[in-house]
Amino acid sequence: VKHVPPELIEEWKKKDPLANYESYLKGQKILSEGQSKKFREEFTAKIEEAWAVALGESDPDPSEAVEAGDVYAPSNTNLVDPPDSEGTKKRFVDALGDGLRQAMERDPNLILMGQDIAEYGGVFKLTEGLVTRFGKERVRNTPLCESAILATGLGLSLGGRASMVEMQFADFVTCGFNQIVNNLAKTHYRWGHGVNVTVRMPTGAGVGAGPFHSQSTEAWFTHVPGLVVVYPATPFDAKGLLTTSLREPNPVLFFEHKFLYRSLEGPVPDTYYNLPLGKASVVQNGEDVTIVTYGLGVHWALDAARASGASAEIVDLRTLLPWDRDTVFESVRKTGKCLVLHEDTLVGGFGGEIASAIQEECFRFLDAPVMRLGSMDTPVPFNQRLEKQFLASNRLHEKLKELLLY
Repeated sequence: VKHVPPELIEEWKKKDPLANYESYLKGQKILSEGQSKKFREEFTAKIEEAWAVALGESDPDPSEAVEAGDVYAPSNTNLVDPPDSEGTKKRFVDALGDGLRQAMERDPNLILMGQDIAEYGGVFKLTEGLVTRFGKERVRNTPLCESAILATGLGLSLGGRASMVEMQFADFVTCGFNQIVNNLAKTHYRWGHGVNVTVRMPTGAGVGAGPFHSQSTEAWFTHVPGLVVVYPATPFDAKGLLTTSLREPNPVLFFEHKFLYRSLEGPVPDTYYNLPLGKASVVQNGEDVTIVTYGLGVHWALDAARASGASAEIVDLRTLLPWDRDTVFESVRKTGKCLVLHEDTLVGGFGGEIASAIQEECFRFLDAPVMRLGSMDTPVPFNQRLEKQFLASNRLHEKLKELLLY
């Protein structure tokens, strides 16, 4: 601290909240001088004892397996399988709401936090009615400060409670980036303590919300060891993956495409169930080409496959970190051709990781180069016609035709 002027240090010492609180307690006759001295001696002894233990530790023997095993807490494998019955046809947004409600019924330690999520029900009304059912202690409005909300989630987790943090829009997570990539993601690696925090991320374009409310931000986090990144494409998956995420002892970034909230319906079991993280879904079998995608891209791929008349196998990743390499490789080895599709901009998008892994693991099975398709490398436009031009779906039919004819 030599670069800090001494007078500035002395000024801030006067504002030390611990010292001021100690003075307050003494002034209120709650804390005596003797008690204060005793506490200081006890704390000092504990610190010195811990410091001596740390200094006495020998250097670890390098082991890649041990090092990799320290990044994540063991996941909860005691999952509830979906019932055999299809259940009820529900919108994407309603399936997520059901999952939240049922998770809160099962786990009284689960707390929901976010801006305007209580009485108002959130920007997308996904938490509407939950404060009436579970109370303000468990469904909590927060200040407009993403970093503080995420830090609170971490603190609750260290105290043994689970939390769901809602970003109003995934774009706003930039204001809490440090808490996610440096604190949530690294806590288990540093301390061996699991972090049960699920961050819900309303994401994606196609709704005319412009460059600050429409970005695809998943690739910002797939590069960070310690995080789990989930991105469902159907109401069934949305509910089952969310309930699992809320039990996961590692921090989860849970992406929900805004366009799907009220435009997509599908059968969803009425009862509580889980789906495993890290497992892809083959939503359509085929022989001519594999399309690897996730989120809204799954529905683009289904439409393009129908229009082309090709026998396309469509693999929905569902989880991006960790992603299901085995299912992808098995499909590519069968079809010999692969298109990796996502809504995110192309350069630096997560599709590049998938494509490179396929090239390394499946090269001798390929009949064509692995092709990638993403949206334009520009901000997301407000204008409807420009937004349509921006999106990867605008070039999907051409790209699929090019690959099939190769």
